[in-house]
Amino acid sequence: RERTLAGLAAARARGKQGGRPKSLSPEQRKSVVKLYHQQDIPVQQICLMFNISKPTLYKYVDAEQ
Repeated sequence: RERTLAGLAAARARGKQGGRPKSLSPEQRKSVVKLYHQQDIPVQQICLMFNISKPTLYKYVDAEQ
């Protein structure tokens, strides 16, 4: 466990970040939330446009509040 934590700390020191990359950029997330709040386009259509799932869309909406 110590070596694993040391390796992760060393990677962070080199500027690496673990985990899965975000599917959308910050600008795209703002666009998704804006489209959601306008209520002109159905949620399913927004998800298809940005290639994300409904839970991901709602996660971005909750994060903006």
